[in-house]
Amino acid sequence: MMRFLYDLGISIYSLLIWILAPFNAKAKLLVIGRKGLLKQIEQTVEQGQEYIWFHFASLGEFEQGRSVMEQIKQRFPSEKIIVTFFSPSGYEIRKNTPLADFVFYLPADTSKNARKFLDILNPKFAVFTKYEYWYHYFNELNKRNIRLLMISAIFREDQIFFKQYGGFFRSILKKVSYFFTQNNESVNMLKWIGITKAGLAGDTRFDRVVELPKQHKEILPALHFSKDSNVLVAGSTWPEDEILLKELLEKHKDLKAIIAPHEIHDDHINALQKMFPNAMLFSKYDTYTDQQKTVSRELIIDNIGMLSFLYYYGRIAYIGGGFGAGIHNTLEAATYGMPVIFGPKYEKFQEAIDILELGAGFSISKYQELEEVFTALQQSDKLLKSSLAAKNYVQQRSGATQIIMKYLETEKLLG
Repeated sequence: MMRFLYDLGISIYSLLIWILAPFNAKAKLLVIGRKGLLKQIEQTVEQGQEYIWFHFASLGEFEQGRSVMEQIKQRFPSEKIIVTFFSPSGYEIRKNTPLADFVFYLPADTSKNARKFLDILNPKFAVFTKYEYWYHYFNELNKRNIRLLMISAIFREDQIFFKQYGGFFRSILKKVSYFFTQNNESVNMLKWIGITKAGLAGDTRFDRVVELPKQHKEILPALHFSKDSNVLVAGSTWPEDEILLKELLEKHKDLKAIIAPHEIHDDHINALQKMFPNAMLFSKYDTYTDQQKTVSRELIIDNIGMLSFLYYYGRIAYIGGGFGAGIHNTLEAATYGMPVIFGPKYEKFQEAIDILELGAGFSISKYQELEEVFTALQQSDKLLKSSLAAKNYVQQRSGATQIIMKYLETEKLLG
């Protein structure tokens, strides 16, 4: 019965995406990307070549798997990698990544698609990340005795896998060859449902972000804007976040903000310009007069791809998403030794829980709390203590990639 409902849900979702496509940019991209997809893959990949298959839900999961792909490419350059994405926001930004030989959308999770996809690809092994669990792909990999690894996996008691009625979904987990988890709690929870092929590795994102300060690339508009100033860098913001930031900037006249919104479509950028009338757009920075550059206290980033390097120019970070589905990447800011402020919806993110406990992060649910945290961080001793806690947290938790690589080499999955 659950299998039938699962298949029905996949069909309904695919139909809704098709219906929404004329009205929603992301839905349209997904429909276009999946059109004739299996035929495109068959005509593109090299027949007879064994590929390593990495699948990511979106951009955040790609960053989690990135360090593993980098190590494979560096140490085993003859290996071929294929990447698939579920979300257009991941595919569109990373479709030309040099880490993969080919990048595609993931065909919808049906029995027919899974069989055809694996007939074409015949991967050496597959790597999925964090939350991505697809019944038909997992089942087909298992039937073909193709190793399936989950990296940066994390589990919570409220997930359906651990409910009395979650048997079907537990059966999906049991198709996985090995889980590399972010914490010991996840290992224990898997054992509780009879899954013992799991071990603590940590979050592979730490291995990626710990290198960011070493790879710093000067971004001249941000450098000039932030020079000798008290700068807050706001990353992946949504409208709810931006309302709070506006109030903060109105209260603190000596504060500047680099604002990198999560959505950069015209409507949102226009709305931000109305909210901050003197703001400068990154893409037009060179066209502003010296007077405009002097007056402006907001730099709006109207492109994607540089946020992880922009944190270099601030003292404090504000991470968006915490008033919606959940906060975005806090580690990219923490690695620069920045206190991190975010909204109330962070409970699904282990790193957010950790930095809160360490005093490197601060959760707020209304403007008054944001004001209190920001004011406290203007004290040099408080700022220094939080900054050091953030930086040390990232540095001390790197190393997950090497644990995964040791497994791949020990099991002779590479080379």
